[in-house]
Amino acid sequence: MGQQHQHNIAIAESDIDFMGHVNNANYLTWVQDAVVAHWQKIAPSEAVATHLWVAIKHEITYRKPAFLNDDVIAEVLLEKVHGARAFYSTIIKRGEEVLAEVQSSWCCVDADTLRPTRLAKDIVARFFA
Repeated sequence: MGQQHQHNIAIAESDIDFMGHVNNANYLTWVQDAVVAHWQKIAPSEAVATHLWVAIKHEITYRKPAFLNDDVIAEVLLEKVHGARAFYSTIIKRGEEVLAEVQSSWCCVDADTLRPTRLAKDIVARFFA
């Protein structure tokens, strides 16, 4: 398992739906922001500049709603890298309460060609140190 990353989430008024809580669609944005922040935090700057991540699949289990003034974080964990694909687990929490659990897979692409590309082993190793 990789290094866990905690990503703070800011809830905006525009995130709130007609039911008075965060609309489920916003969770996808949160996961994307958290995974990209994890990549940018650990990867060397040249790798960040030459690689992009494209979401392939998200599987979300919603547990509890989030509200406007909640303090919410995403706990991101890179579980494994296989070829050009990375598999992440993200838990969205308010304090100790789990609001949502997300399993997602991502494809690494070359920033210039936008074609799938494998990460060098030394870059992957940084995430599992």
